[in-house]
Amino acid sequence: MQPIVQEWFRREILPHEAALLRFLRRKLKSDADVADMRHDTYVRVLEAAERSIPTSPKSFLFSVARNLLIDRARRERIVAIDLLEDMDVLNVLVDEISPERRVNGRQQLQRVATLFRRLPQRCREVVWLRRIEDLSQRTIASQLGIAEATVEKHLVRGVRMLTDALYGEQADQEDNSRRRPAEAEPKDGI
Repeated sequence: MQPIVQEWFRREILPHEAALLRFLRRKLKSDADVADMRHDTYVRVLEAAERSIPTSPKSFLFSVARNLLIDRARRERIVAIDLLEDMDVLNVLVDEISPERRVNGRQQLQRVATLFRRLPQRCREVVWLRRIEDLSQRTIASQLGIAEATVEKHLVRGVRMLTDALYGEQADQEDNSRRRPAEAEPKDGI
């Protein structure tokens, strides 16, 4: 770590440690979680400062902490695939999922996987890192050596291509089915 960054950290970030801890204690249940989150926040702040020293250190510190809390909440909402497999083995959901729905789900998953493989390589990488690995755009940009704006463009392009491929045909079919009955009705006086 650069001595300039170390001095900046001591001077601009550490004086806010008490406020950071109060903020984290309001959001987290255990002291161990607070300590872990404080550590993760400091690591992210230092990593960012190595690239470019933030102009508003206190705001940056609390933004990093807030984003880490959001990421943690997202991860906690995700249901483990192992748990779903265990439910399948135990036949917990037999009454709710018919064999047809199961086959349909597998076919849709295969279709998504095929469409995903057809994305341009950079779009595929960015979509995977952002949506599956849940990395921030900034992290992806530094990892791939591209600008954040480029990451956003690839993400938008990749998601749009997948959405169009998945739902474009279905949306067109739905639009056509809605139009046909109206077109088939006889018009008065003509």
